[in-house]
Order: sequence, then C-alpha cells, then structure tokens
Amino acid sequence: MQYRSLGAVSARVSALGFGCMRLPTTGENANIDEPLATQMLRHAIDQGVNYVDTAYGYHGGNSERLVGRALRDGYRERVLLATKLPHWNVQTYADMDRILNEQLERLQTDHIDAYLLHSLDRAAWTKLFELGVLGWAEGALRDGRIRYLGFSFHDTWAVFKEIVDASDLWSFCQIQYNYMDVDENPGTRGLEYAAARGLGVVVMEPLLGGKLVNPPAPVQALWDESPTPRSAPDWGLQWVWNHSEVGVVLSGMSTMQHVVENLASASHSGPGTLTAEDLALVERVRATYRDLCPIPCTGCQYCMPCPNGVEIPRNFGLLNQGVMYNTLSNMRERYARMPEDQRASACIGCRECEDKCPQHILISEEMPRVHAVLGEGQSYSCSTGRP
Repeated sequence: MQYRSLGAVSARVSALGFGCMRLPTTGENANIDEPLATQMLRHAIDQGVNYVDTAYGYHGGNSERLVGRALRDGYRERVLLATKLPHWNVQTYADMDRILNEQLERLQTDHIDAYLLHSLDRAAWTKLFELGVLGWAEGALRDGRIRYLGFSFHDTWAVFKEIVDASDLWSFCQIQYNYMDVDENPGTRGLEYAAARGLGVVVMEPLLGGKLVNPPAPVQALWDESPTPRSAPDWGLQWVWNHSEVGVVLSGMSTMQHVVENLASASHSGPGTLTAEDLALVERVRATYRDLCPIPCTGCQYCMPCPNGVEIPRNFGLLNQGVMYNTLSNMRERYARMPEDQRASACIGCRECEDKCPQHILISEEMPRVHAVLGEGQSYSCSTGRP
C-alpha cells in the first residue's frame, strides 16, 4: 500500500480509502450482507487500507452500524474513521450534538477521526453556518469527540472557495474528482486551491460513480492503444492518484473482486506515475467521451420552467449519460421512475423553451428522440446520433 499526506491530519493515509456507501446487500439497499461486507473491509485493512468512510444515511443508517461491528477485534485502532453530519437532519443547534452522539454509539467508538459536514452546497452551508455549526464543531474538537473537521462538497467553485475561506478549523475536504470532472464540482481549480490553503483532499467518485468502468467502444479503442496495459478503472484511478494534491481516493466497493483490484491499483500508484504520453491519452479519452455526448445541454436551466412540467435538462442528462458512458439500461430505469408529466414524452412541442436555450437546441425535436431511447428502448447509434 502507498501512503500519502492529508493536510493537517497527522497520520499518513492509505492511497485507497474504503467507501461504505455501496456495500454488498442481500436485496434492499438497507440490507447489508454483513458477513461479506465485514470480510471485505477487514481484508482491505489487513492489506494496508487505513481510511474508512461512512455516513449517517448510507444504507438507511446501517452502514455506520456495520462499520462499528466490523471494526471490532482491534480493527478500530488501525484506521482513521470518517463519517458525516447530515445537514438535512439538522434543524436546531441541539441536533448536531444529538446526531454526533448517535453516530458514536452506532460506530462503537468514543471519537470520530475525520468528521465532515455532509454534501455542502450554497443552501446547506448557509443553513448550518447560521445555526452555528462552526462554533459547535470547535466544541466537539475540544472535547475530543472529533479529531479533524472537514466537509464534502457538491456545488460551484465560488461556493467552494467561500466555504474553504470561512474557517481555520478545516483540516480537509472531500470533492468529486475524475478525468471528466476537471472543470466543475469544483474541479482542478478547487483541488489546487484547497491544497494551497493547507487542506487535505479526499476524492470521491474517481470513476464517476462507475460510469468510467465499462467504456463505449470508441473509448476502449483508445485505451487499447497504450503500450501499458491497464483496465479502464485502473486508468481512472491512476489519473487521480497522479495528482500530488490528492490525499486519499475513496472507492465504494460492492464485491471482494473490487477490493482486490483496487488494492492492486493502489499498490503501483503515486504522483507523477503517469507519463506525458499517458496524460495525452487521457486527454484524448476525455475529448472522445465529450464527442459522444448526443445533446449539447449544459444544464444551465434557462429553458425552465417548462409550461407543461417537463424536466428538460434532466431528460437530456439521462440520455447523455447513457450514451456517453454505456449505461443506457440504468438511465432507462431512472427515466421510468420519473413522474410521467416530467418525462420527455410529455413535451407538446410548444417551443417556448427554444428561444431561451443558449446552445440553440431544437428541444421540441429532441424530446421525442429522448423518449424513443429511454422510454421505448430503441437503440442509439453514436455514428448517426439518432435512435
């Protein structure tokens, strides 16, 4: 296992962190396969993983409980344990203490090594700040219930900078980062800014929630050009680890095979590991993925609200992700779960949205095509750009 620095955190952290949001289940998401999950987590720790990440709401609250039990028998002392304060459950100042104490009980520990304010965006940060979360956190740091304070993030660069600059209490942050998300959420700019301010950086979604694991044929053809054979997941992970600013990379592992493969990737990771030719290849892959995007929707929302209730950007996003990342079956399931009046099929072709679209998308023409692929199961041809 390779180990790296994580800002003000005194211990060095394993390059690979065990994310406990996608543990194996026996059916429903809340029903964790405890024997297998425990075996996977302990095997990873035995192989050198020392950063374990969970959260209050993962697996319906059962992730923290599972982790607490899995870390018995001396495993708790071998890891930095991370969990998160769910802002959606915080309505009063007193809620923060109540939730943290409940988490300590679930996790069977007297302290959390790395405690994060979970999934901050503008609204969540404003709410917690006005409730006095920084003063509360300072007290929890002082009394030893938490050792290091951080936050996980989902918003723009401007909001990220504001949060980073708001306090000297931060030791680390957690951001989504992969070779497709270099410009947003908060992208490379955010990674470098956090590191420059002395914060450690934990990376989540290094494979874009699994979307970079099974690439479409044009992307796989590029990977196959490399003289260094790597799987698509290994390429994605190595690209993130290649950044010296990154501390630990989280992976949500659902099978023992995931654990074994990720441990192997971590063993040969490191800043500067990829060559100039490797990085140029990743650039070509990124460009190819973007070329596969069938509809140039940026999600700006200028087309909204639709007078007929259609969720225009969401429909386009599902199709784009399905085509780009070879995940159409999953996107069709998501489309089926949308309320019927929000689906592309509800478009009446009024064209009111089209004058507002900065990308000049002929939305009234595209919506039937979106429904044909997502709602009727027609195939999509990357060569013709049509069902």
